[in-house]
Amino acid sequence: MDSSTATLPTSHAARAEPRGKKPQRRLSRRNIIIYGTLTVAAIYYLLPLYVMVVTSLKGMPEIRLGNIFSPPLEITFEPWVKAWATACTGLNCDGLSRGFWNSVRITIPSVILSILVASVNGYALANWRFKGANIFFTILIVGAFIPYQVMLYPIVIILREIGLYGSLTGLVIVHTIFGMPILTLLFRNYFTSIPEELFKAARVDGAGFWTIYLRIMLPMSLPIFVVAMIIQVTGIWNDFLFGVVYTGPETYPMTVQLNNIVNSTQGVKEYNVNMAATIITGLVPLIIYFISGKLFVRGIAAGAVKG
Repeated sequence: MDSSTATLPTSHAARAEPRGKKPQRRLSRRNIIIYGTLTVAAIYYLLPLYVMVVTSLKGMPEIRLGNIFSPPLEITFEPWVKAWATACTGLNCDGLSRGFWNSVRITIPSVILSILVASVNGYALANWRFKGANIFFTILIVGAFIPYQVMLYPIVIILREIGLYGSLTGLVIVHTIFGMPILTLLFRNYFTSIPEELFKAARVDGAGFWTIYLRIMLPMSLPIFVVAMIIQVTGIWNDFLFGVVYTGPETYPMTVQLNNIVNSTQGVKEYNVNMAATIITGLVPLIIYFISGKLFVRGIAAGAVKG
């Protein structure tokens, strides 16, 4: 073999051109539009939060200067302490602390009960074709879109008759009932996305209703449980309407306490205390969402599209 022949593969490789899509430039028009839009949207939503944070860290003399966007010249956490412990709402001057623990006692049992009941409902509707299942599912779908205001007075009468009006237990029952329709829909759609062969194989092996639910469905359903938890925690913690209607001054949740602090007509309007109280009230759902955000996206994609 001569030298010219030996160099043929090398020269052929040198002439070969790379294949595939041409890499896009980082500063292409498409990227500029996408990132520009996202930046504008982020600023639009983060600017009010920035104003709230810097205002909550200022004293009232600095706030009266009028520049709401300037950072605090002297940081103080006194507004946060007052918002939590000593801000007045009418005759009570215990801040948000009492409302916080009321919200905790409302949220935890409401979330647990509504998710447990809705998950069993969704599992039964997806895998067990019992008589009247379609009618039951239709009723749940209709219930998910009934305005809450329509049901306020009838529920007041029911809770009064059973002796639970004005109590935390009554509000827990209300949140559990109103959370079931949409959660049942999510669980039902998620369970229908699980391969039916697993269910049939378990039935062949003699597994019953609860065995399949506890040993097969639950271990595969973490994303949709996270979705349900975030939806319920956010909805229940941020609820104002049910809290102000079905509870009393001693059992008001945190949102009602916040409203009473912000709209108090006694003394000077303390904007730093109001901002601190607002941030404190929203911390719980924000923390939960940021911790479990990825699972939320996975679960909502699987549970809200299929079915």
